[in-house]
Amino acid sequence: MSEEMNTQAATTEEVKVDDPKNLQRCLTFESGDLIMYMSTDYVTEIITDQYITTLPLVPEYVKGIINLRGSVLAVVDIRLLMGLGATEYTSKTCIIILNIENVPIGIVVDNVRQVVDIDLDTVKPIPMKRQKKLLNGMLNMDDGTVAMSFDCDALINANVL
Repeated sequence: MSEEMNTQAATTEEVKVDDPKNLQRCLTFESGDLIMYMSTDYVTEIITDQYITTLPLVPEYVKGIINLRGSVLAVVDIRLLMGLGATEYTSKTCIIILNIENVPIGIVVDNVRQVVDIDLDTVKPIPMKRQKKLLNGMLNMDDGTVAMSFDCDALINANVL
């Protein structure tokens, strides 16, 4: 009988080891050569083919503003903000509408990939020499690629607008 209890306890422990406790649903996307992810808690919606009204006297990475159902939102091209260089927008280019600390903002990304569950315990710090603005961690994805954690709070707190 005690052997049965030990076997049952071992089985329960194995389940706990394989069961990640710190899962977060994240949206993965591409900008430049980087694959990034962010919590879906920040994402309001994803839009395409939206006209962006340019503004004078703003940094190059601020693409302008959009009118989204009566709300005016600033739009930032994160590729430019991170110093990755400009590129022409394509049919895959999207604007991810975020709500960060009750501040709505749009970010232009090259491509939206998918929504995945990420175990936050597997996220590693970025080596300091290669750290870019707005990125605060990295993760090996199941397909062998490396995804960088996009820091939404840093976007708002960096006074980019």
